[in-house]
Amino acid sequence: MEMGVRTESVAAADEDPAANLFPPPLPQPRICMWKYLDIHSMQQLEKTASTEETRQLLAELLGLSQPSQSLRDAIVLDLFHHALIFCRQQGFSLEQTSTVCALLQDLHKACTATPLGNVEECYRYFSSLLFCHGIRRPPFSIDLFKEEQLLAVADYVVNTYFRHFKLYKYAFTPQVPAMGCAKPPCSPQPGLTASSSRLCPEKESEEAEEQAAIPQEEELETEAQPEQEPSQASVLRTYIKTQLSRELGQLQQLVEERLKASEDRLNSKLTMLERPFQPPPGKGKNKTK
Repeated sequence: MEMGVRTESVAAADEDPAANLFPPPLPQPRICMWKYLDIHSMQQLEKTASTEETRQLLAELLGLSQPSQSLRDAIVLDLFHHALIFCRQQGFSLEQTSTVCALLQDLHKACTATPLGNVEECYRYFSSLLFCHGIRRPPFSIDLFKEEQLLAVADYVVNTYFRHFKLYKYAFTPQVPAMGCAKPPCSPQPGLTASSSRLCPEKESEEAEEQAAIPQEEELETEAQPEQEPSQASVLRTYIKTQLSRELGQLQQLVEERLKASEDRLNSKLTMLERPFQPPPGKGKNKTK
């Protein structure tokens, strides 16, 4: 029975379109020494003599393209290059330098895993990764850094990465389009359909000539792509509607309870005022002589 209930709950979570809107769970923290930069790569980086040579070799080792070709790769390259400079200033060994770069890489993956805000989860994940390299408890953790070095690495990451956490998330995660923000009808775009070109009568002739030169296969692709966007927008719309209806229901219930309480207080005051005035005993009586 328990297995049946679990399978039904998992199936319901898979069918629920709003389940994909929550942040994915972060991986378990593990020892990440030599994870992305092995000892051979670190020895090559130690032999570089200039900044340009270091950046070029670092881009090759991490599989990054040229900064002029991809802005995201340029940001990642700057992130790791400054991390190398910090490790050299602190006098870290090759093992420690490789671990610091791996910590930043895993933290960056956790940040860009979702466009939703998860700065607190990422900070807890980074702290767990950091402690995996500060306490000797094999095979779960090793004492690679001393206490002063751990504090230095934590301060560096907080002042460089977490201080610009929203900028990294904005640059590396896909942006969700806002619902109800329609595109301008007269904006020139390749692959416009005939129905959309009617919105701009002055450009009908130009768009008709451009559409005549487009192959039929490209028209089929452009017609098939807009069909996928309403499905994603409808999922987000239904999720927002359910959340708003839930919040509005709770707010309405709270308002009704407060109105009822104020009405009861008002009725009690009115009943007190409607009662006839009764003078206290012993007063108002004429004294007989």
